Amino acid sequence: MDNPGPNWPKAEAPLREDAYARAGVDIAAGNEAVQRYRALAQTWKHPSQLDAIGGFGGLFTLPGDASRALVASSDGVGTKTLIAAALRRYETVGADLVNHCVNDILVSNATPLFFLDYLAVGKLEPDVAGTIVAGVQFACRAHRMALLGGETAEMPGIYDAEHFDLAGTIVGVVETARIPDPGRVRPGDAIVGFPAVGLHTNGYTLARALIARDEWPAFAETLLAEHPSYYRAVRAVQDVADVKVMAHITGGGLFENVPRTLPEDAKAIFEQTRWSVPPLIAELVRRGDLAHEERYRTFNMGLGFTLVMTTADAVKAIGVVSEAKVVGWIEKREAGEPAVVIHPARTA
Repeated sequence: MDNPGPNWPKAEAPLREDAYARAGVDIAAGNEAVQRYRALAQTWKHPSQLDAIGGFGGLFTLPGDASRALVASSDGVGTKTLIAAALRRYETVGADLVNHCVNDILVSNATPLFFLDYLAVGKLEPDVAGTIVAGVQFACRAHRMALLGGETAEMPGIYDAEHFDLAGTIVGVVETARIPDPGRVRPGDAIVGFPAVGLHTNGYTLARALIARDEWPAFAETLLAEHPSYYRAVRAVQDVADVKVMAHITGGGLFENVPRTLPEDAKAIFEQTRWSVPPLIAELVRRGDLAHEERYRTFNMGLGFTLVMTTADAVKAIGVVSEAKVVGWIEKREAGEPAVVIHPARTA
């Protein structure tokens, strides 16, 4: 793992175990809630609704054209907004929101069409709201995606005067023949990874527990680094390679996001030495004294997006996207085995 930078502020006393839960986020409870949502959704299904790969986005057959499907997803920036509000740095959170949502529907191979944002505040400051929405509009324009509108809600009593929440919904389109199929994944396939630049939009509740508020200015650039869009990089790879499945590494990390796009009889093997861990994440792991599984379930650990393809196509992929790396491979998964294994190095 990369060493922390030499000028990091002094660490707080480490959180020993279940650090994310201690900080206020219960991943297990979140997973249980999702299972309940899925059970409810299975009680009735619209005839035009398609099963979505991994649940990163929902698919709906385009009315009048069964050869195409709409892909929709909703998400938010999360508690990263608390840091942005405290530092009065609002320039990047709009792009964080849009890029996160673009990546989610990209897993289904969708092209973005339009976006709607939701901004909730304790006290409306037009300059602040304008800066936030300008970031949304800028990122939409970068993807040639329409910002159709949204909602701005002033809710004193729910939010403190300086606090806000930011969420959005994206809709894209994909040819049904080009929707990734997990059934095509085979043992021996390569996993190509695109790097993360930091926390993106996940893990901030734990980060705020490990980095004292008076340290936030020293970490501002890394804490507020923009969640990148992988759209152009993925399209560049697809120009030369056959991408079988993709995963956006968000909440739950590699352990929970990669299996969502794999068949039951496949497991993903990662070698940590094949990519770098951002210094901020390495520092948080050190401060929190996070165990192996905990760090990879809480943070992206340096991988923001993964793609599965043949080894021959992986060579082509890393030739057209300089940041791309082969970070692992696919093996056959036997009953009772984990869907993801992360090694410090491969052993023969």
